[in-house]
Amino acid sequence: MTMFDDRERAFEAKFAHDEEMLFRVHARRNRLLGQWAAERMKLTQAEAEAYAKSVVHTDFEEAGDEDVVRKLLGDLIAAGVDVSEEEIRTALDAKAVDARRQLMGEV
Repeated sequence: MTMFDDRERAFEAKFAHDEEMLFRVHARRNRLLGQWAAERMKLTQAEAEAYAKSVVHTDFEEAGDEDVVRKLLGDLIAAGVDVSEEEIRTALDAKAVDARRQLMGEV
C-alpha cells in the first residue's frame, strides 16, 4: 500500500459518510416538517405519524425540495390552512437546523 492509496480510501470513506449524513438530515427534516404540517392541519397522532412518513417518501419523487414544498402547500391549502409557500420554505429551513442538531446529538 502506498500513502496515496491510503489517502484515497480515507477520502472515499469520508465522502460516503458525508453523503449518508446528508441523506439522514434530509429524511429527519422531512419527518419534522411533516409533523409541523400535521399539527397545523390538526391531525390525530396516528394520522400525523402517517403523514410525516408520506412527506419523507415524497422527497424521493424528484431531486431537490420542490416535490416536498408542493405536497405540503397542496395538503395544507386543501385542509383549509392559510399558508404561503414562503412560510413552508421558512419551516423547511428551520426543520433542517433541528434535524442536524438532533442527529449530531445522536452521534
